[in-house]
Amino acid sequence: MDVQAIREQFPILNQEVNGHPLVYLDSSATSQKPIQVIEAVDSYYRLHNSNVHRGVHTLGSRATDLYEGAREKVKNFINAKTSTEIIFNRGTTTALNIVAQSYGLANVSEGDEIVITPMEHHSNIIPWQQVAKVKGATLKYIPLQEDGTISLDDVRNIVTTNTKIVAVAHVSNVLGSINPVKEIATIAHENGAVIVVDGAQSAPHVNVDVQDLNCDFYAFSGHKMCAPTGIGVLYGKQELLEKMEPVEFGGEMIDFVEKYDSTWKELPWKFEGGTPIIAGAVGLGAAIDFLTDIGMDNIHAYEEKLAAYALDRLGAIDDLTIYGPKERAALVTFNLDDVHPHDVSTVLDTEGIAIRAGHHCAQVLMKWLNASATARASMYIYNTEEDIDRLVDGLLKTKEYFGNVSY
Repeated sequence: MDVQAIREQFPILNQEVNGHPLVYLDSSATSQKPIQVIEAVDSYYRLHNSNVHRGVHTLGSRATDLYEGAREKVKNFINAKTSTEIIFNRGTTTALNIVAQSYGLANVSEGDEIVITPMEHHSNIIPWQQVAKVKGATLKYIPLQEDGTISLDDVRNIVTTNTKIVAVAHVSNVLGSINPVKEIATIAHENGAVIVVDGAQSAPHVNVDVQDLNCDFYAFSGHKMCAPTGIGVLYGKQELLEKMEPVEFGGEMIDFVEKYDSTWKELPWKFEGGTPIIAGAVGLGAAIDFLTDIGMDNIHAYEEKLAAYALDRLGAIDDLTIYGPKERAALVTFNLDDVHPHDVSTVLDTEGIAIRAGHHCAQVLMKWLNASATARASMYIYNTEEDIDRLVDGLLKTKEYFGNVSY
């Protein structure tokens, strides 16, 4: 993997921020976009812009081919059985809400259980809270180990024959924990439950095979994997999706409309009401081409080394607490003693270093960590060890600055 050649494909990295070369360490929030993706979206609007599935003119046919071609690329990228299992939407949040509102409300009853973990993003907590409230179900949490990992023994103890849904992140956006979703899926299925996987932090970084994982639903966002914002994917097993009702109604998803009743199109279109996110899908297809050319296994191996280097360098800083396990994805969440993470982020920004500070849409996990907020540096294929060195230097300057401030 030629990281320098990869970096050159990202125009935004070739700039200074506050007088310093940009170090972007916030890819868990959103990744930067390579020129191939930018050009693909630009080309769509310049040459092919039209609505899809409706027009029989040339532009309509081109746009439809690009849109459905992107669906086929997603199918291959995650190894779905068929492209009809790929539902385009706005992102992981929308995808998880579709599962909760369509599958959850129809299949969860009073007294049933929904099982999640404390490390979930709010997008994988609140929809299940709402289903539990509406249906009179019980929301249960798999406890975390001291290092923020999940024990399969705990999964077996929490998941019962009353459990209807298990919803879990593949990778924690705070701890970097990589959860054993394949094994959790087996336990869920043994108890008659389905498993819903939040793949927002995994699809950009590791080789995802939904058939090998045997997950029932898998959700991820394009903007975290080099694609534009506003495009995401819900994968669902075809036999489940066929039984589910759409949650948005209108153009594009209908078959026939009568005065008092209507019928829906077949999969996947019955879940894609209205004009879809065509340019976003085109950009996602280009992003998948870009990542596939590099190789997901190559990306994962490189990021493993980068994460280990970051843990080693940051772990040597006095008065800095790192959260999460040693074996992790390419992100490090931390706090400097007596310095609010927002202040840490602000000082780093003056050095041209972009990190994230806050609760990261994971307030349940923050309470478990006994922290109101944390700082997070998240890495991707365009980051280098030099970026980590810049981060360490910036944190040492932050310590020095606040050590000399009188209150």
